[in-house]
Amino acid sequence: MSTMTSAWKQHRSRTRTTPRTWPLRDRLALTAALAGPFLAALALVPFRTGLSHTNAALVLVVVIVAVATLGSRTAGVLAALSAAAWFDFFLTRPYETFDITASADIETAALLLVVGVIVSQLAARARRLEVITVTDAAYLSRIHRTAELAHSSGSANTVVDHVRRELTDLLGLRACRFEYGTLLGQPPRLHNDGGVTAGRRSWDVDTAGWPEGDIELRAYGNGHYLGRFMLTPGPGPVPPLQARLVAVTLADQAGSALDTAGPVGTG
Repeated sequence: MSTMTSAWKQHRSRTRTTPRTWPLRDRLALTAALAGPFLAALALVPFRTGLSHTNAALVLVVVIVAVATLGSRTAGVLAALSAAAWFDFFLTRPYETFDITASADIETAALLLVVGVIVSQLAARARRLEVITVTDAAYLSRIHRTAELAHSSGSANTVVDHVRRELTDLLGLRACRFEYGTLLGQPPRLHNDGGVTAGRRSWDVDTAGWPEGDIELRAYGNGHYLGRFMLTPGPGPVPPLQARLVAVTLADQAGSALDTAGPVGTG
């Protein structure tokens, strides 16, 4: 008994005196989350008078994605906050202050933060799947355009229609419609991880192509199901996983707009 008590005391002593440490990769990512956006914004200073704020924001979003790929969701969110702050400090008038006088600059800074958080979560999701993350400028531009529209438009219908068009172009669809609040039948489904199921079984879309019939992509707002995009595949090749992950993100943005503005009719 005394031997067990002594061993327990030694274990407790080691537990109390051993500090919790972050993995090296996470520590590097957190450092990069603070320093990366600062250095990127500083590098853009000589070009700030001729560089549009949208392009500057996209550069910073790429940095956020790189940080999220290296580290975790926490690092990605921290990088988004850092990017928004240094965008304000270095790239908006009055320069070298945290004051913004123009409403357009305020909107751009807010959108940078929102898009940065969204894309960092997408990058973290892709990292968990051990795939290439979304860094293509065209993909980032789609997400940015949708976030900007959701921010400026008072109509959920407008956002949903925009996402329908984006999905059609992004995925090479023949057609795309939106169904509000219906879950009829069991069509093939495009999931949050970019994978596809047909019925209850997984479908190897990269090898076998799209399954027959329309494919549903559900839209959620604040964790609640609000509707679905019904995708009619076109004759071309199946888009890569990157594009399918972007499609899921666009559907999430439509779901957020629906959750804020209320129901819309079918498209």
